Amino acid sequence: MAWFKKTKEIRSDKKSKIPEGLWVKCDGCKEIVYKKEIEKNLKICPKCNYHFRIGARERLKLLADDGVFAEMDENLVSIDPLHFKDTVSYKDRLKESRKKSGLKEAVISVDTTIKGYPASIIVMDFSFMGGSMGSVVGEKVSRAAERAIEKKQPLVAVSSSGGARMQEGIFSLMQMAKVSAAIGRLKEIGILYVSVMCDPTFGGVTASFATLGDIIIAEPKSLIGFAGPRVVEQTIKQPLPDDFQRSDFLLEHGMIDMVVDRKNLKETLARIFELLL
Repeated sequence: MAWFKKTKEIRSDKKSKIPEGLWVKCDGCKEIVYKKEIEKNLKICPKCNYHFRIGARERLKLLADDGVFAEMDENLVSIDPLHFKDTVSYKDRLKESRKKSGLKEAVISVDTTIKGYPASIIVMDFSFMGGSMGSVVGEKVSRAAERAIEKKQPLVAVSSSGGARMQEGIFSLMQMAKVSAAIGRLKEIGILYVSVMCDPTFGGVTASFATLGDIIIAEPKSLIGFAGPRVVEQTIKQPLPDDFQRSDFLLEHGMIDMVVDRKNLKETLARIFELLL
């Protein structure tokens, strides 16, 4: 007679579920980080200082005094001058982007104050068609420059873009000349223009107003350039440095003036205004 019995293994097909949306994988250090911890840290990874992308309204709340700003030209919306269609029509893409981002266009233009200094600010949002620059984006940037001239206050542009909007063809490419001319008028009159480049900033935006600032700032580890690193590598047929087109690399090679953490951007802008206005 056995003095004991074997215990049966209890198996369960039910797997313990981890609620979705609680954890985020950092694109910088590849670590899994608690989402609320990142949000408390202004969407910056507490382990490696990687700056996650943030929306235009979210950024404006960080820059504007008390998070208060007056939005300008908010009723300007894109149309479909070329009746463009690839896999879907341009009109449908616009509807989808408006629904997804909650914005009418890829840029928000506001007048506000930064540490008491009046300023015109334009902020691009990558979630709206990759922050691409079409006719409306070019018009908003130009009008913001004109307001800065009229009110004799500095202009701040925060860029995050994949470049020109292909669905508008030549109308999009013309915006490069248009916004560059508007920035040129700022310089003629002596109005301060500060450009802030975030991850990513490419194409026609980099080739126009993003690199025309009197002071050019970038967030840490932002990818900035005209063509992407893969295209450059294939063109020159040579391997590129690991940090090629990252903001630290550009600072080292004289393409930008400073790299500033998101937490310190408002204080840095106020300091620039204090010194140069």
